[in-house]
Amino acid sequence: MITALKGGLGAALFAGLVAGGATRAGAAGEAIHIELQNWSFAGVFGRFDRGELQRGYQVYAEVCSACHSLEYLYYRNLADPGGPGFTEAEAGAIAAGFEVSDGPDEDGEMFTRPALPRDRFASPFANDEEARAINGGALPPDLSVIAKARGIERGFPWWLIDLFTGYQEQGADYLYALLSGYEDAPADFALQSGMQYNTAFPGHQIAMPAPLSDDLVEYADGTPATVSQMARDVTAFLMWAAEPKLEERKRAGFQVMLFLAVFATLLYLTKKKVWSRLDH
Repeated sequence: MITALKGGLGAALFAGLVAGGATRAGAAGEAIHIELQNWSFAGVFGRFDRGELQRGYQVYAEVCSACHSLEYLYYRNLADPGGPGFTEAEAGAIAAGFEVSDGPDEDGEMFTRPALPRDRFASPFANDEEARAINGGALPPDLSVIAKARGIERGFPWWLIDLFTGYQEQGADYLYALLSGYEDAPADFALQSGMQYNTAFPGHQIAMPAPLSDDLVEYADGTPATVSQMARDVTAFLMWAAEPKLEERKRAGFQVMLFLAVFATLLYLTKKKVWSRLDH
């Protein structure tokens, strides 16, 4: 299982960028449709769903962390405002379940210890060379900012409309489509040996096996663990990991726009007051 996953969300998982509309350019230039999703964190007033983030962390911890790191994330971040909503005690307990390398000690030796909230998320591999050796030469990408590093490019006039609607979920839409896009290859499709058919991947052939299957995890809140649900949850978690200050940024942006609107109104009224005293 672990070996399959290590070959799974590996180098082939999140390769390439999307081109045109809500589409992705395929290997032969064909358009691959990426369905736009309805995310709680979308739009100017979007906010993360805490339950979704906690379930997404569970999927990452039980599935994705077998081969992917989150090197820019600390365990303490799980208890940060705007995050999954874990308490500091819960974040500490989560950290304690992992081993990290530390040292050197007084004898000059490195040692392992249970992780602390101040530690970065533990890596599944000791180094890049070990990761490549286990994955047939491919280095599984770190997922810290993958939700911002991948996406879809929307053609005119959509990119212009997106400026006003605040659409910034291209990466989330693509990741969800990829994780939930495994299907049996059509009868007339020439699928290469060792490859899997994926509706969202360029050329529809991807080296990794499907990382998700129904009931792969057991959610603590009782939510049915379907492929679609797990793909959605872990995508939301990766979006938070890539932009943990999203809610703060949107709140500050709204406050700035409100201030500018009031300031512009006051300037206009002041101009009218001043110029009303002058003959034209």
